[in-house]
Amino acid sequence: MARLEILAPAGGEESVYPAVRTGADAIYIGASRFSARTSAHNFDNEQLERVVQYCHRCGTAVHLACNTLVHDDETDAAMELIEFACSIGVDALIMQDTGLISLVRNNAPDMPIHGSTQLSVHTPKGVQYLAGLGLTRAVLSRELSREQIEEIAKTSPIELEVFVHGALCMSVSGQCYFSAMLGSRSGNRGSCAQPCRLPFSVRGGTGHDLSLKDLSIIEHLRELEQMGISSAKIEGRMKRPEYVAAAVTACRESLDNGFVSEKSRQRLTSVFSRSGFTDGYYENKIGREMFGIRSKDNVEAADSKVFAEIHELYKNEKQHIPVCFEIKIKEGSPVTLSARDCDGNKAEASGPVPETALRTATDRERCEKSLAKTGGTPYLLDKLECEIDSGLSVPGSALNAMRSQCLTILDKKRENKRPCAYKKAERQWNNSRSAALPDSYRVRFPDDNISDSFLDSELIYVPFTLIDKKLDELLDRGFAVAIDVPRGLFCIEKIVFERLKKIQRLGINEVLANNVAVIEMAHELGMDIHGGFGLNIANTESVIWAQKQGMLDCEVSFELTLEQISKLGGEIPLGIISSGRLPLMLTRNCPVMNDGKGCKHCRKAPVLRDRKGIDFPMKCFGSCTEILNSVPLFMADRRHEMHGIDFEVIRFSTESPEEREELLKMHRQQNTPSGGFTRGLYYRGVE
Repeated sequence: MARLEILAPAGGEESVYPAVRTGADAIYIGASRFSARTSAHNFDNEQLERVVQYCHRCGTAVHLACNTLVHDDETDAAMELIEFACSIGVDALIMQDTGLISLVRNNAPDMPIHGSTQLSVHTPKGVQYLAGLGLTRAVLSRELSREQIEEIAKTSPIELEVFVHGALCMSVSGQCYFSAMLGSRSGNRGSCAQPCRLPFSVRGGTGHDLSLKDLSIIEHLRELEQMGISSAKIEGRMKRPEYVAAAVTACRESLDNGFVSEKSRQRLTSVFSRSGFTDGYYENKIGREMFGIRSKDNVEAADSKVFAEIHELYKNEKQHIPVCFEIKIKEGSPVTLSARDCDGNKAEASGPVPETALRTATDRERCEKSLAKTGGTPYLLDKLECEIDSGLSVPGSALNAMRSQCLTILDKKRENKRPCAYKKAERQWNNSRSAALPDSYRVRFPDDNISDSFLDSELIYVPFTLIDKKLDELLDRGFAVAIDVPRGLFCIEKIVFERLKKIQRLGINEVLANNVAVIEMAHELGMDIHGGFGLNIANTESVIWAQKQGMLDCEVSFELTLEQISKLGGEIPLGIISSGRLPLMLTRNCPVMNDGKGCKHCRKAPVLRDRKGIDFPMKCFGSCTEILNSVPLFMADRRHEMHGIDFEVIRFSTESPEEREELLKMHRQQNTPSGGFTRGLYYRGVE
């Protein structure tokens, strides 16, 4: 059974030392760009190289987070960063952008890539898909239960990483557009403004019904190790060094001792919490008790006394790397000392010719006393081999100097760059798209209430839950049908897969994929794939990736501007969502399900109300809930400004049949709506 890695966050250089000195096996950091925590201090190139050298010297791996979506004008800079990471010996890259992943696989095939939690992978087939892309590890979604993690681990062909402590987003990572829509600060680009921590309420709720307590399943590390999980990840690159030290210490205790001491528990709670912690997802106990905020008591608990106490945990270098010394003291020859660390690195030093002892001869005990003085270094005397002639004397200063020289040589060897080969591959982009938008639209329906008014649509997307009879009726009426599979597949992947097999027998062979697991299913079943917005296609390289995956076409990210979309390359048709309520958040924990009555209790779409009295409707699909924008998107009257776009998608969610007919009429006539609506991000874009 492989040893479970403790993976610690470091938002700045000041957090690296606490992580390493309290026992982290690896750290993850971000560069000054392309990191999903742009508010963290992050690292410039000089700091990156220095940190990698220090960590390797101490036996700690360094994972670089390049886990944001990039735009076409940023691709070259992102690849320059990755080339630099390869040159300094970074141990792995954490990535979300499928286009960048493809480039790294071409340019640096030996560089390990870990699929970021932003890829929204939470099922066995999702992990299998990442393995097929050549990734070496998948960072699983935080919303998984113990049983779900274990199910994935049983069949996973690659390493798995699980979050064990830190902040919980209300949304499934990679599927939140709330911050982008409300203030143009994209969570997918590392600039999330955390609107979920503001007051949002449902009827009978807490008043902060998008704010979850921090996750903590540190007590279960040995259980995760038994499952075959490779890495236990601590969230917190925006947290202070004391937080990192407290969390790593607790993880180390849990893994090494099988329990967390009461003192460590108190430190964890004091240094940062939101009304305590939750293990609700892991224990499969989803509900209102998972919600919490950063209260006045929480803030006051993190006082200077607590921080001073935690600082003591990492003020000195941790001595944990075993070293074997071999010393030879021979009459008439210079003293020689050799050292060998646990990784097979070797060092040698020589000293003076020993003199005849006038009083006390140098013996094994005296040598051991000098060579064990490794304080201030990560080394620890593990074994001493001696060849000492009797009656000889060597000054203690000479022994100390040789020890220091050997350890310095080991330092240099251990911090060796270990570069990963990087060969820049030429990129060829095809940007020859049609200037004008064809008269082509598609419609996404949440149910089977579909009138003949929509018969002229190019394609309709309908839920996988529609019964065979309804699907047959749609085909008989002349609709071109594709199956809409949920972005959230928690607990239902097997059900969806079996359902798709049955749907194929009806003559429907097209599927809308908003999650990489659906791509894997479609490949296995031989179905045609339409890429959905949930794949976060944001640059030409990701369009080319979609094309290579056999997709017929794809919707691009609605965080792009029309201008950015018009410049995208690739050869498959591209579409945008042009009408309907945009999904701002995909959540496993529905705020209104906490009455215990479940979805059937909601006769109409419930709403979430913000502090200004604005309502955001909610709609369940599959095993998750979508929180929708307060006003619908409408772009049909701006068709003349849509260049390089091949089709539009009307996305229905909570609309009544009458509202659907009215929207279709406006869409055809290209009239501007009289009520409230938004242009989304197609003009203002995101940070």
